[in-house]
Amino acid sequence: MSATGGTALVGLLVRASATPPVDTPRVPAREAARRELSKPMYHENDPNLLERALDRFWKWVGGLFDAASGAAPGGALGLVAIAVFVLALAAALWWRLGTPRRMSSPHGAVFDERPRSAAEHRAAAEAHAAARRWTEAVQERMRAIVRSLEERALLDPRPGRTADEAAAEAGRPLPGHADRLRAAAREFDDVTYGGRTATETAYHRLRDLDTDLERTKPELTAFARQSAADSAPVRGGAE
Repeated sequence: MSATGGTALVGLLVRASATPPVDTPRVPAREAARRELSKPMYHENDPNLLERALDRFWKWVGGLFDAASGAAPGGALGLVAIAVFVLALAAALWWRLGTPRRMSSPHGAVFDERPRSAAEHRAAAEAHAAARRWTEAVQERMRAIVRSLEERALLDPRPGRTADEAAAEAGRPLPGHADRLRAAAREFDDVTYGGRTATETAYHRLRDLDTDLERTKPELTAFARQSAADSAPVRGGAE
């Protein structure tokens, strides 16, 4: 480098050192950076609101899983085993108890509509069974049983009679079917007032009971004695 060029370079350095540096205050600089970064060009590939919400949700679920696996015996594997056990228990309860329906008094009346004949109740039961509506089919078949016993004068027609009462009263002239009548009454109460869903097997049991009752001759002697005892006036004290 020539002496002239060296002298010029030194002059430039001296002038540059004499110029004060640019010093932007911190707060205005931060605001300027925020305005710059808020421009749409910097956010074209950002996740949308739904994606952000899902991301936060899965992070929350992951946090719960991590906390639960840390507390469960065996860590993550133990937590999976517990979850499988709970699901299996829930499935077993659903299979055993059926789908919850409505809850009410466990001792409601058998009939809740206009009077119908046993044949009409049987037809309605078969229609429900054909459509695989087993709860309604069980209800109508039990009503057919009770109405048939009333039509045969084995039960006196009485509004408000419960299924349990009908089974107990019908078991006197039909003692050979007393247990099946009580079981049918429990089935009716369970599906009508206990919140359980009937099964095809339950309906077939009631249908077979209805058929057997139609073919069974009542023991009228014992029935007459019991009826007479029920209707006899109670005498108190010595005459």
